[in-house]
Amino acid sequence: MLYLSLKTLHLIAAAFFVGGVFFEVMILSRATQALDEGPRQQLSKALGQRARSVMHWVVLALYGAGISLAWQYRALLRDPLASSFATLLSLKILLAVSILGHFIGVVYLLRSGRMTPSRSRAIHLSVLVQMLLILLLAKSMFVLSW
Repeated sequence: MLYLSLKTLHLIAAAFFVGGVFFEVMILSRATQALDEGPRQQLSKALGQRARSVMHWVVLALYGAGISLAWQYRALLRDPLASSFATLLSLKILLAVSILGHFIGVVYLLRSGRMTPSRSRAIHLSVLVQMLLILLLAKSMFVLSW
């Protein structure tokens, strides 16, 4: 029952996370280009504050459940090339760590005042692509074998 609960929490948090980044990259970033600078900054500030308050919990749930699920496969992860499942799970974990690294980088860039709109867009696009790869790996883990 615990495994099913963790898996459900992980999937729901992943849906929220991927959906949020997809909305930001594919819809919001393009829609705000039609706004004047003042309203665009106002919207960006308001959305940023709201996103941070919600996404912290989503990320905590996503990574917490993910680590708990991965813990159950720790014996397989000791030799990531021993099976297709272990290899795909290891790649999934590597991408998840990379995404976490991106967000640590965002915090650094924001606090140091070095975040630019082009950097933000590149980071968001990179995270979106990595998340889509994670989704493909998550499905592939249970259907591919070699």
